[in-house]
Amino acid sequence: MTIQTSICPRCGQPTEGGLCPQCRAADTRLLSCESRVTAVYCPVCDSQKRGKTWSDLRMPREDLIAELAVSAMSIHEDAKNVRLTVRSEETASNRTACTLDVEATLYSVPVHETCEVEILWQKEACDRCSRISGGYYEGIVQVRATDRKINGYEREVAVSIAEQTEESLQQAGDRLSFISELEDSKDGVDITVGSQHLGQEIARMITGALGGRYTTHPKLVGEKEGKALYRVTYSIRLPYYQKGDVVVSRGDYFEVREIERQQRLRVFDLKAGVARTLTEAEVERLIGNVREAESALVVFTQPNVVGLMDPRTYRTRELDAVPWTFPVEGQPIRVLRDEEQDRLVIVG
Repeated sequence: MTIQTSICPRCGQPTEGGLCPQCRAADTRLLSCESRVTAVYCPVCDSQKRGKTWSDLRMPREDLIAELAVSAMSIHEDAKNVRLTVRSEETASNRTACTLDVEATLYSVPVHETCEVEILWQKEACDRCSRISGGYYEGIVQVRATDRKINGYEREVAVSIAEQTEESLQQAGDRLSFISELEDSKDGVDITVGSQHLGQEIARMITGALGGRYTTHPKLVGEKEGKALYRVTYSIRLPYYQKGDVVVSRGDYFEVREIERQQRLRVFDLKAGVARTLTEAEVERLIGNVREAESALVVFTQPNVVGLMDPRTYRTRELDAVPWTFPVEGQPIRVLRDEEQDRLVIVG
């Protein structure tokens, strides 16, 4: 030790000035914790309340406990190489005791401290569940068809699109875009929604998938904080003909591919294998939809004729070969039955 070397005034060890690192670390509190932290959650949907905002963020309970415990902890700003361990124990149905164990270096000195935090689990109905239980809604999407009743396939697609749209918007953070009721009536499907945004998206997606159009009909229902409140009915009208319908025009068969405005149909000529346009007035009758097609076994093929086993009678029937298909003997091909003409129509 030289005469210029400083001495720690507490322990007498050499130091660069003031307290030595060991005494300085001993005087510094590494860790401080709040004794209790409250976690507010919705008992219906398990969403979490953070501040004044509800969140659908999903995480394992163990991770949530660790996050809440750490949020109640404060580590000294000079600590380095921090290693943290959280141990938890359920002490009651609404209480979790956590022990936080921290190792670090403080002024180059290894230190170790622990603290205790209690998590209090508090139940509260979230904003979304409160609205649902209170019967709140902002719109109804009504799915109907033009001059006919919607079929099972259209019902299934409409409901699936509605549920997928709801899930997509909620995952994007739009919590109040919920479906409060799905009613299947004899005329169609009624979808009650918690936000106009969801209603608009459902109407847009259904008409995009099934064709048709929709109109909006707002109704003033009150006022809140000086703003007018409306409920909107989204009235969907599916077209008379659907994608996949096989229709007869001038004795030939056509598959409907798109339904255009002004009662025009984009169709596929099942004989010539080319795209065409028909007006609804040119359609003589409907024989079915390609979704209902049967599988018929190819018995033989010739340049202009194909022999198929009728899947209903098991008898061989001869059909004109169509240029856009490539039937293979012993392999199945899809056909639709024209009951009125007692014919099989190759649809692919």
